[in-house]
Amino acid sequence: MTDWTERQAPDCAAIEAMAREVFAGLPAEFAGHAQDVILRVEDLPGDDVLDELQIDDPLELTGLYDGIPLTEKSISEPQPFPDTVWLFRRAILDEWADRGDVTLGALVGHVVVHELAHHFGWSDDDIARIDRWWE
Repeated sequence: MTDWTERQAPDCAAIEAMAREVFAGLPAEFAGHAQDVILRVEDLPGDDVLDELQIDDPLELTGLYDGIPLTEKSISEPQPFPDTVWLFRRAILDEWADRGDVTLGALVGHVVVHELAHHFGWSDDDIARIDRWWE
């Protein structure tokens, strides 16, 4: 049996390191298009984000893509801010603990890929058709 009395939950830096491994392992056809996406890890989303998305419980949001999908970008309309993938550590840890059937690295990888799919122009419905993660 593992002794958890001396262990601590992974911090934001540890979650970021896992996510950077996912970025580094992207296939070449995706890696080039994802190289300018900023990765940010916070404990929880801000109230402004939760209000905008109409989410009451901050533990329901594990990640967020904030940007203009590649399918909608225009050279004539420069983007005012960089594309960003946000990961929310406490929500990820909460889902990981609740599930109990997946490694933390796999869950972080799933959230990163899901948010990058939005960067590539996929909707949640598009993603759900090929990734039945919640089942």
